[in-house]
Amino acid sequence: MAERRTALAAPAAEPDFLLFNDLACETVGGRVIFATDEWFAPAANLLKRAPPQFIADEFTEFGKWMDGWETRRKRTPGHDWCIIQLGVAGRIHGVDVDTSFFTGNHPPFVSVQAGHLEEPPTFNLEGDRTGAAASHAELVAVAKLHSEAWPELVGVSELKPGYLDCCHNYFKVNFKQRVTHLRLNMYPDGGISRMRVYGVGQTDWTSVSLHQDVDLVALTNGGVCLGYSNAHFGHPRNMIGLGRAANMADGWETARRLDRPKKLKVDGQGVLQVPGCEWAVFGLGHCGVISSIEVDTNHFRGGETSQIIWRQFLRKCDL
Repeated sequence: MAERRTALAAPAAEPDFLLFNDLACETVGGRVIFATDEWFAPAANLLKRAPPQFIADEFTEFGKWMDGWETRRKRTPGHDWCIIQLGVAGRIHGVDVDTSFFTGNHPPFVSVQAGHLEEPPTFNLEGDRTGAAASHAELVAVAKLHSEAWPELVGVSELKPGYLDCCHNYFKVNFKQRVTHLRLNMYPDGGISRMRVYGVGQTDWTSVSLHQDVDLVALTNGGVCLGYSNAHFGHPRNMIGLGRAANMADGWETARRLDRPKKLKVDGQGVLQVPGCEWAVFGLGHCGVISSIEVDTNHFRGGETSQIIWRQFLRKCDL
């Protein structure tokens, strides 16, 4: 990560909305369906799950390779923007506009608008778009969305550069409507590494039978992590993602407890005595009767938990 020669004050505490799920991540089906310009780096990079990286000597035929979305220097009226289709529609609580490594070429200002579309657009961006700009046909197609009139989630706001102490530009959102698409505006041009959209998935429960088995904690159904004891190697919200985990990083893994005994012992019943535990609390997307619980330890060999205890309680809250 790029560091300043003179460090600033310690960064502020992370906002609470980071507990929520990233509804735009490529792993849950998020995708960029339109971008005005992608000269240096394609907008699809915004939704990568992996943190951005920087390779000093990596170049393309269009210029410096960057792990993000970077447009050319604007030489025409207007500003650059893109349309993001969320992988999971829902209520958004906050966004992180990450400018990592864009230290002299980030956009000075940004804004975010929200759309709710009953039917997703039929157009999409295909292949490597590096060096490309929106065609006339693409501009005509996207104009039918009237995205310039969508309500604002984040008004025009200053964006900080991609140094270690300020690259995460957090914006809390107070917008109660269900969102399916976002319009990310950069003013006027520049580069952004990642766009994280934190919120709670919303499903149409009227279409679900009372006798149908449903995963009540799945992020697609509104499940959300409300708290945890430790997330050193992987966040517990990963456990409620789509499908099976791709690897260990796609699950919940804690740090090894520093208070564990030097030697483990068993009690009179032969049970291994391991003091302490780690925990995570989840809110279900809907009230229901729990008939079964599946715990998938795929990929965890040598680091899996030895036993689990479930506790359930009722809590009235508005997510």
